[in-house]
Amino acid sequence: MEVVPYKEKQTGKKEQVAEMFNNISRKYDFLNHFLSLGIDILWRKKAIRLLKKDNPKTVLDIATGTGDFAIEALELNPEKVTGVDISEGMLEVGRQKLRKKKLDHIIDLQLGDSEKLLFDDNIFDAVIVSFGVRNFENLEMGLADMHRVVRPGGKTVILEFSRPSKFPFKNIYNFYFKSILPKIGRIVSKDHAAYTYLPESVQTFPDGRDFLSVLEKAGFKNTRCIPLTFGVSSIYIGEK
Repeated sequence: MEVVPYKEKQTGKKEQVAEMFNNISRKYDFLNHFLSLGIDILWRKKAIRLLKKDNPKTVLDIATGTGDFAIEALELNPEKVTGVDISEGMLEVGRQKLRKKKLDHIIDLQLGDSEKLLFDDNIFDAVIVSFGVRNFENLEMGLADMHRVVRPGGKTVILEFSRPSKFPFKNIYNFYFKSILPKIGRIVSKDHAAYTYLPESVQTFPDGRDFLSVLEKAGFKNTRCIPLTFGVSSIYIGEK
Protein backbone atom coordinates (compact mmCIF):
# COMPACT_ATOMS: atom_id res chain seq x y z
CA MET A 1 0.00 0.00 0.00
CA GLU A 2 1.31 3.45 -0.97
CA VAL A 3 2.14 5.74 1.94
CA VAL A 4 0.83 9.30 1.52
CA PRO A 5 0.78 12.30 3.89
CA TYR A 6 -2.97 13.03 3.77
CA LYS A 7 -4.82 9.73 3.85
CA GLU A 8 -8.26 11.36 3.77
CA LYS A 9 -7.55 12.99 0.38
CA GLN A 10 -8.04 11.37 -3.02
CA THR A 11 -5.08 13.09 -4.73
CA GLY A 12 -1.98 11.12 -5.75
CA LYS A 13 1.26 10.90 -3.77
CA LYS A 14 3.03 13.47 -5.93
CA GLU A 15 0.37 16.13 -5.35
CA GLN A 16 0.21 15.36 -1.64
CA VAL A 17 3.99 15.52 -1.19
CA ALA A 18 4.07 18.91 -2.98
CA GLU A 19 1.25 20.18 -0.76
CA MET A 20 2.94 18.88 2.39
CA PHE A 21 6.25 20.57 1.61
CA ASN A 22 4.48 23.81 0.68
CA ASN A 23 2.79 23.68 4.10
CA ILE A 24 5.98 23.11 6.10
CA SER A 25 8.45 25.05 3.93
CA ARG A 26 8.96 27.93 6.39
CA LYS A 27 9.81 25.59 9.27
CA TYR A 28 11.53 22.87 7.26
CA ASP A 29 15.19 23.86 7.74
CA PHE A 30 14.77 24.46 11.47
CA LEU A 31 12.97 21.15 12.01
CA ASN A 32 15.45 19.23 9.87
CA HIS A 33 18.43 20.35 11.93
CA PHE A 34 16.61 20.31 15.29
CA LEU A 35 15.06 16.85 14.96
CA SER A 36 18.32 15.29 13.75
CA LEU A 37 20.39 17.22 16.33
CA GLY A 38 22.30 18.73 13.42
CA ILE A 39 23.62 15.35 12.26
CA ASP A 40 21.91 15.79 8.88
CA ILE A 41 24.46 18.53 8.10
CA LEU A 42 27.35 16.09 8.69
CA TRP A 43 25.61 13.44 6.57
CA ARG A 44 25.36 15.85 3.64
CA LYS A 45 29.01 16.85 3.96
CA LYS A 46 30.11 13.19 3.93
CA ALA A 47 27.94 12.41 0.89
CA ILE A 48 29.37 15.32 -1.11
CA ARG A 49 32.96 14.40 -0.18
CA LEU A 50 32.43 11.07 -1.98
CA LEU A 51 32.28 13.01 -5.27
CA LYS A 52 35.42 15.07 -4.63
CA LYS A 53 37.81 12.97 -6.72
CA ASP A 54 35.34 12.96 -9.65
CA ASN A 55 35.57 16.74 -9.90
CA PRO A 56 32.06 17.20 -11.39
CA LYS A 57 31.50 20.51 -13.16
CA THR A 58 27.73 20.21 -13.61
CA VAL A 59 25.63 18.88 -10.73
CA LEU A 60 21.89 18.19 -10.59
CA ASP A 61 20.30 18.18 -7.13
CA ILE A 62 16.94 16.39 -7.29
CA ALA A 63 14.21 17.10 -4.70
CA THR A 64 16.43 20.04 -3.73
CA GLY A 65 13.91 21.52 -1.27
CA THR A 66 15.41 24.67 0.21
CA GLY A 67 18.76 23.98 -1.46
CA ASP A 68 20.93 22.75 1.43
CA PHE A 69 22.44 19.85 -0.54
CA ALA A 70 22.96 22.09 -3.59
CA ILE A 71 24.83 24.57 -1.41
CA GLU A 72 26.94 21.77 0.10
CA ALA A 73 27.79 20.65 -3.47
CA LEU A 74 29.70 23.94 -3.98
CA GLU A 75 32.51 22.22 -2.02
CA LEU A 76 33.16 20.36 -5.28
CA ASN A 77 33.93 23.65 -7.04
CA PRO A 78 31.43 23.04 -9.87
CA GLU A 79 30.63 25.50 -12.64
CA LYS A 80 26.87 25.11 -12.15
CA VAL A 81 24.48 23.40 -9.74
CA THR A 82 20.84 22.96 -10.77
CA GLY A 83 18.21 22.12 -8.18
CA VAL A 84 14.76 20.71 -9.04
CA ASP A 85 11.76 20.32 -6.73
CA ILE A 86 7.96 19.94 -6.99
CA SER A 87 7.29 22.36 -4.12
CA GLU A 88 7.29 26.05 -5.03
CA GLY A 89 7.10 26.90 -1.32
CA MET A 90 10.38 25.10 -0.59
CA LEU A 91 12.05 26.59 -3.66
CA GLU A 92 11.08 30.13 -2.64
CA VAL A 93 12.68 29.62 0.79
CA GLY A 94 15.73 28.25 -1.02
CA ARG A 95 15.94 31.19 -3.43
CA GLN A 96 15.81 33.65 -0.54
CA LYS A 97 18.64 31.71 1.12
CA LEU A 98 20.73 31.80 -2.06
CA ARG A 99 20.20 35.54 -2.55
CA LYS A 100 21.24 36.14 1.06
CA LYS A 101 24.39 34.06 0.61
CA LYS A 102 25.02 35.59 -2.86
CA LEU A 103 25.02 32.15 -4.46
CA ASP A 104 22.15 32.60 -6.92
CA HIS A 105 24.60 33.09 -9.81
CA ILE A 106 25.92 29.52 -9.51
CA ILE A 107 22.89 27.62 -8.14
CA ASP A 108 19.67 27.64 -10.13
CA LEU A 109 16.51 26.32 -8.43
CA GLN A 110 13.72 25.19 -10.75
CA LEU A 111 10.19 23.89 -10.29
CA GLY A 112 10.00 20.43 -11.82
CA ASP A 113 8.99 16.81 -11.51
CA SER A 114 11.89 14.60 -10.39
CA GLU A 115 10.39 11.65 -12.26
CA LYS A 116 10.02 13.54 -15.57
CA LEU A 117 13.12 15.71 -15.75
CA LEU A 118 13.09 18.39 -18.45
CA PHE A 119 16.76 17.94 -19.35
CA ASP A 120 18.55 16.34 -22.29
CA ASP A 121 20.29 12.99 -21.96
CA ASN A 122 23.86 12.72 -20.64
CA ILE A 123 24.37 16.34 -19.56
CA PHE A 124 25.23 16.24 -15.83
CA ASP A 125 28.51 15.04 -14.35
CA ALA A 126 26.77 14.08 -11.11
CA VAL A 127 23.22 13.71 -9.81
CA ILE A 128 22.62 14.05 -6.07
CA VAL A 129 19.56 13.60 -3.85
CA SER A 130 19.16 14.00 -0.09
CA PHE A 131 16.03 12.59 1.59
CA GLY A 132 14.06 12.86 -1.64
CA VAL A 133 13.81 9.50 -3.41
CA ARG A 134 11.59 8.18 -0.61
CA ASN A 135 8.95 10.68 -1.74
CA PHE A 136 8.92 9.59 -5.40
CA GLU A 137 5.57 8.36 -6.60
CA ASN A 138 7.30 5.90 -8.91
CA LEU A 139 10.77 5.08 -7.55
CA GLU A 140 11.98 3.09 -10.57
CA MET A 141 10.86 5.78 -13.00
CA GLY A 142 12.59 8.49 -10.98
CA LEU A 143 15.88 6.59 -10.75
CA ALA A 144 15.76 5.71 -14.46
CA ASP A 145 15.36 9.40 -15.32
CA MET A 146 18.33 10.26 -13.10
CA HIS A 147 20.32 7.64 -15.00
CA ARG A 148 19.22 9.19 -18.30
CA VAL A 149 20.45 12.72 -17.55
CA VAL A 150 23.82 11.81 -16.02
CA ARG A 151 26.66 11.42 -18.50
CA PRO A 152 28.42 8.06 -19.06
CA GLY A 153 31.01 7.69 -16.30
CA GLY A 154 29.05 10.09 -14.08
CA LYS A 155 27.75 9.22 -10.63
CA THR A 156 24.67 9.51 -8.50
CA VAL A 157 24.96 9.97 -4.74
CA ILE A 158 21.76 9.48 -2.78
CA LEU A 159 21.35 10.19 0.93
CA GLU A 160 18.24 8.63 2.44
CA PHE A 161 16.83 7.45 5.76
CA SER A 162 17.16 3.76 6.53
CA ARG A 163 16.27 1.50 9.45
CA PRO A 164 18.78 0.58 12.17
CA SER A 165 18.84 -3.17 12.79
CA LYS A 166 20.95 -3.61 15.93
CA PHE A 167 19.69 -3.66 19.51
CA PRO A 168 19.48 -1.36 21.51
CA PHE A 169 19.80 1.50 19.02
CA LYS A 170 17.01 0.08 16.88
CA ASN A 171 14.59 0.35 19.83
CA ILE A 172 15.68 3.87 20.82
CA TYR A 173 15.41 5.00 17.21
CA ASN A 174 11.95 3.47 16.75
CA PHE A 175 10.65 5.13 19.90
CA TYR A 176 12.03 8.54 18.91
CA PHE A 177 10.97 8.28 15.26
CA LYS A 178 7.43 7.09 15.96
CA SER A 179 6.56 8.81 19.25
CA ILE A 180 8.71 11.93 19.79
CA LEU A 181 9.48 13.24 16.29
CA PRO A 182 5.85 13.40 15.03
CA LYS A 183 4.74 15.34 18.13
CA ILE A 184 7.49 17.98 17.85
CA GLY A 185 7.04 18.21 14.07
CA ARG A 186 3.29 18.69 14.45
CA ILE A 187 3.64 21.46 17.05
CA VAL A 188 6.30 23.42 15.17
CA SER A 189 5.15 22.94 11.57
CA LYS A 190 1.39 23.10 12.34
CA ASP A 191 0.94 20.32 9.77
CA HIS A 192 -0.67 17.29 11.40
CA ALA A 193 0.37 14.81 8.73
CA ALA A 194 3.90 15.74 7.65
CA TYR A 195 5.88 14.26 10.53
CA THR A 196 3.67 11.20 10.80
CA TYR A 197 4.26 10.58 7.10
CA LEU A 198 8.05 10.73 7.65
CA PRO A 199 8.39 7.59 9.84
CA GLU A 200 5.70 5.78 7.85
CA SER A 201 7.50 6.43 4.56
CA VAL A 202 10.82 5.26 6.01
CA GLN A 203 9.27 2.01 7.25
CA THR A 204 7.98 1.06 3.79
CA PHE A 205 11.02 2.25 1.78
CA PRO A 206 13.50 -0.37 0.49
CA ASP A 207 16.85 0.25 2.17
CA GLY A 208 20.32 -1.28 2.07
CA ARG A 209 20.71 -4.09 -0.47
CA ASP A 210 17.06 -3.79 -1.50
CA PHE A 211 17.56 -0.20 -2.63
CA LEU A 212 20.79 -1.07 -4.46
CA SER A 213 18.80 -3.64 -6.45
CA VAL A 214 16.34 -0.92 -7.56
CA LEU A 215 19.29 1.33 -8.43
CA GLU A 216 20.84 -1.43 -10.54
CA LYS A 217 17.52 -2.11 -12.25
CA ALA A 218 17.47 1.57 -13.27
CA GLY A 219 20.81 1.04 -15.03
CA PHE A 220 23.41 2.07 -12.44
CA LYS A 221 26.50 -0.08 -11.91
CA ASN A 222 29.25 -0.38 -9.26
CA THR A 223 26.63 0.40 -6.63
CA ARG A 224 27.39 0.52 -2.95
CA CYS A 225 25.78 1.47 0.33
CA ILE A 226 27.42 3.28 3.25
CA PRO A 227 25.34 3.18 6.48
CA LEU A 228 25.59 6.29 8.71
CA THR A 229 24.99 6.76 12.46
CA PHE A 230 24.09 3.14 13.34
CA GLY A 231 22.02 2.86 10.15
CA VAL A 232 19.67 5.83 10.72
CA SER A 233 20.51 6.92 7.18
CA SER A 234 22.59 5.57 4.30
CA ILE A 235 24.52 6.90 1.34
CA TYR A 236 23.97 5.06 -1.94
CA ILE A 237 26.34 5.44 -4.85
CA GLY A 238 25.89 4.32 -8.46
CA GLU A 239 27.76 4.93 -11.71
CA LYS A 240 26.54 5.16 -15.28
